[in-house]
Amino acid sequence: MNIKFSKSLLRLSVVALGMSIGLVSCKESKNKPVEKSVAETKYPSDVIPFMDQWKILLGDGTHLEDLEHYENKDFFYVTNDGDTDWVVYKTPNSGVTSRTSSNTRTELGQKKHWIPEVGGKLNGTLKVQHVSTSGDARVAASYSVVVGQIHSHEGHENEPIKIFYKKFPGHTKGSVFWNYEINTEGDNAKRWDYSTAIWGYDMSVVGDSPSSYPEEPKDGIALGEEFSYEINVYKGTMYLTFKSKGHDTKTFTKNLLQSDFAKTSDIPEQIWTLYAAIGRDGVERENAYAGEIQYFKQGAYNQTNGKSPEDNIVWYTGSETYDGDIQKQYNNGCYTEVWFKDAKVGPGTAPNLE
Repeated sequence: MNIKFSKSLLRLSVVALGMSIGLVSCKESKNKPVEKSVAETKYPSDVIPFMDQWKILLGDGTHLEDLEHYENKDFFYVTNDGDTDWVVYKTPNSGVTSRTSSNTRTELGQKKHWIPEVGGKLNGTLKVQHVSTSGDARVAASYSVVVGQIHSHEGHENEPIKIFYKKFPGHTKGSVFWNYEINTEGDNAKRWDYSTAIWGYDMSVVGDSPSSYPEEPKDGIALGEEFSYEINVYKGTMYLTFKSKGHDTKTFTKNLLQSDFAKTSDIPEQIWTLYAAIGRDGVERENAYAGEIQYFKQGAYNQTNGKSPEDNIVWYTGSETYDGDIQKQYNNGCYTEVWFKDAKVGPGTAPNLE
């Protein structure tokens, strides 16, 4: 046999074998799914895509104006419960807060402002996962969190609505209620909130001692139980809707242009009972919040703080705060955590009153 011819055949065979192996490899690689070495991060703005309309204040005092593709694993991030993605708002009992409050928050603040005559609408679907287990049961604000509100941007900077969830330690079910803060005539030091029960109790139901609790509410909402709210302000009137599976839907209406509390004789009995100890007995200006600039807030506005109840038995909850150490508070139940799976913000709309 010619040696040169044999070498040529050998060379062609090797090349053919290599091409065959390459074709098989390519075919296998096309059928095999590509594995990512690092999981893609899902941000709150991916789950609830209205984040471009908000700024945020975190529980450590961080202010941010741009929330697109942003997270903070201590305060504001995405989790999945096995079925649904949720935006988590978490904040300790003691951190760094705004100039007008004693309470910490991881809470959105709407960039767009409006007046009641123009209006706006905010809704959200959420579940509260944790409220502080430390506090004073005599104090109305203990063990509670605000999950949505309207806040004034001028005048006394009061709040026409705050939506609360509150659960006493040892109870399975908590209460959902909403508060209306009067837009005080004159000195704002005498302001107060009138509280209305949605499911469970209103804010005025408290314990007889720091560690004794009222009876558990029969129609309350448990931690981890979904509910939704809508705040719709249209032509100066606030229309509220609250829904939760297995509970009656609740609706309320409140005029923001004309006060229900302009005279001392208008002050409800609840206020005399709850606020008497701290001298809050003011009246509201007759036109309430008319013409005053407002904006929405949403998230976890923790109402449990470390201030002494002896100084304010309504709002100072005497919680353990571990000298402001956030991780110690998280480790010892001194925090609040709220999950939202859906939320929308926009203009107010004519209500369906049928």
